[in-house]
Amino acid sequence: MISKEQFNKELELIIANAIREDIGDGDHTSLSCIPSDAEGKAKLLVKDEGIIAGVEFAKMVFAYVDKNLQIETLIADGEKVKYGDIVLYVSGKSQSILQAERLVLNAMQRMSAIATKTNSFMNLLEGTKTKVLDTRKTTPGIRALEKWAVKIGGGENHRFALYDMVMIKDNHIDFAGGITQAITKTKTYLAEKSLDIKIIVEARSLEEIKEILANEGVYRILIDNFNYEDTRKAVTLIGDKCLTESSGGINEKTIRNYAECGVDFISSGALTHSVYNMDLSLKAVE
Repeated sequence: MISKEQFNKELELIIANAIREDIGDGDHTSLSCIPSDAEGKAKLLVKDEGIIAGVEFAKMVFAYVDKNLQIETLIADGEKVKYGDIVLYVSGKSQSILQAERLVLNAMQRMSAIATKTNSFMNLLEGTKTKVLDTRKTTPGIRALEKWAVKIGGGENHRFALYDMVMIKDNHIDFAGGITQAITKTKTYLAEKSLDIKIIVEARSLEEIKEILANEGVYRILIDNFNYEDTRKAVTLIGDKCLTESSGGINEKTIRNYAECGVDFISSGALTHSVYNMDLSLKAVE
């Protein structure tokens, strides 16, 4: 996984680019009708229910726009919220609050939706050893926010990008000439580059799992698009030789069944690509 420093850099880039995109050469609406020295206060209001996420990110946004803005946090990331709850108050220059408003809301609405969905998946796995993983099926440009939201919801992060973990999938295997060839070439490459990153290999059949196990150095086997019976067989075959991960269209109706097959992880792109934003608003306080 990427370091904390790398992750924070991603967040800084997201904020800078989003503010550039939204404000450009000026928030002319606020500049034209609100005095530059006017001060105000606003509340972040919940109009939905679920798991709130993005509170700490909102603080970063407010500080980026105006370091003098004051934040009073009432509800923290990861807590359950309901209609009518107030998550935070922000006070200071009115123009600054308005400049930060849209980015704060856009980010928190999406992050809260992802955290809520992740939490619902985790609840379905209660009593099993299985953990939920996200994927790289994220919105371009804001992956750090979406993966952060998964963590807030109780899930785990898969690799962040192509550079922090090797994941040999079906196309890699076919282009490389087979499983053993792909693994051998990968281990040689990592050694030559002095890269200490984990290797995951995707299996499409029990026979492929046997071939993967014949090669050392694999951290996790991705049991992709297997039915329940074959997943159980795969878990038994793999044993404690490496970790196991199920994937492939797993949803709320099937996730418990796959977990009960004994896999260590279940990865789901739906955590980030199929959510409905939580309804939040920022309202001025008299």
